[in-house]
Amino acid sequence: MMQDMQVINWGIIGCGNVTEVKSGPAFNKVPGSRLLAVMRRDREKLKDYAARHDVPKTYQSADELINDPEIDAIYVATPPGSHREYALKVAGANKHCCLEKPMALNFTECQEIAEAFEGKDAQLFVAYYRRSLPRFNQVKAWIDSGRVGAIRHINWSYSRAPSAADLSPEYDWRTDPAVAGGGHFVDLACHGLDLFIHLAGDISEARGIAVNQQNLYDAEDAVSACWVFGSGSTGAGFWNFGANTYADEVVIYGSEGNIRFSVFADQPLVLETDEGLETVEIAHPENIQYFHIENMVKHLNGRGHHPAAGSEGAKVSQVMDQILAGFRK
Repeated sequence: MMQDMQVINWGIIGCGNVTEVKSGPAFNKVPGSRLLAVMRRDREKLKDYAARHDVPKTYQSADELINDPEIDAIYVATPPGSHREYALKVAGANKHCCLEKPMALNFTECQEIAEAFEGKDAQLFVAYYRRSLPRFNQVKAWIDSGRVGAIRHINWSYSRAPSAADLSPEYDWRTDPAVAGGGHFVDLACHGLDLFIHLAGDISEARGIAVNQQNLYDAEDAVSACWVFGSGSTGAGFWNFGANTYADEVVIYGSEGNIRFSVFADQPLVLETDEGLETVEIAHPENIQYFHIENMVKHLNGRGHHPAAGSEGAKVSQVMDQILAGFRK
């Protein structure tokens, strides 16, 4: 760690499953970062988490964690329905904030959160960590260096069978629109749509058709959509959560070549041009949010710019609102 780097002391609100491997451990692994406190209402689970992850402070109250003078930055890892409430409190305390994705229940809430951080020293980030992953940096490098020419179209096909949680009569917040903002489409498609914005620029307009084919829950389970980027490039995708087989393939069609990859699966990246095929394999890190957290720490130390600031996180929520507009009526 560089001697003049400020150590960022983090607190986590909501130390659930997403923080076990994906993010939590990385806050102590990244140079200049320390996980100082965690908050969860369930006392036994809170103490267990803190002991396993070597976290010195625990809170059952989010307000107490937010107002701890030793905490510099707060990672909100709760369901989207509570992001607005916690983010506004963090902004009021003038502390840095990272929100799990999606940023909030809808674009209106995202705007309110972003406005709360405007004019403050505190920074706002969203956990769209694919913008920081080396495998997708490679895709961006191919695009930015002109290997595929001008992007003409991006297509994403995603399908999977219903999960055990989907088939269970037990409550699952991930398919409760009041808590999650939608269903699996909102939870998963936001990753890819945000990545496409990162790779190809802002989406100026999106339209979609969403239905509930299985009647297993109240949220959408089948979505088809199309959109246009500000550059004039087009995009389309379908997502089905009641199919027989798993599929996850993105194809970027360019004027001089194509790129194929998976958003979620650890599959090779494939570049196809007139010169032939180029295949690159870049594995995910053990803690998939490691580089995202590293970039936040660098940003807060004035050593770089994080690619998923709050204003960027809000953009994909606006796109998803447009796609689901008919279903939500």
